[in-house]
Amino acid sequence: MSDLSNSVVFAKGNKMPEPFNKNFIGQAYLHMLVPGDREFNCPIGNVTFEPGCRNNWHKHPGGQILLVTGGRGWYQEEGNPACELKEGDVVKIPANVKHWHGAARDSWFVHLSVETNCQAGPAEWLEAVADDEYNKLK
Repeated sequence: MSDLSNSVVFAKGNKMPEPFNKNFIGQAYLHMLVPGDREFNCPIGNVTFEPGCRNNWHKHPGGQILLVTGGRGWYQEEGNPACELKEGDVVKIPANVKHWHGAARDSWFVHLSVETNCQAGPAEWLEAVADDEYNKLK
């Protein structure tokens, strides 16, 4: 099992805070690198997922960019098959596209989450990714 719990580019941060932690299955950690303020209008967080952790389906009204910095994980848009992610991958998620992302069952997974055009509003969190669907992924 790939263990990135202490070997990431940026600090792992603290356990995912309330109220966001309710939108994850498993344990995730967050270290905000750039806060969501008016000056930069582009929050950037380092998100670390323990093996098997994933977030719920959700949408970003302004879009999102994921920059994978370590481990192995998954990304899926509604209606499409899940795509494996690894260090160096970049995912550009258009506004209001329903999706989820998270770690593989046997690997930590770390990415930078860049929320684009955040003046469009906060993420809309939806239902959890079904265990039977997630468990089909290798």
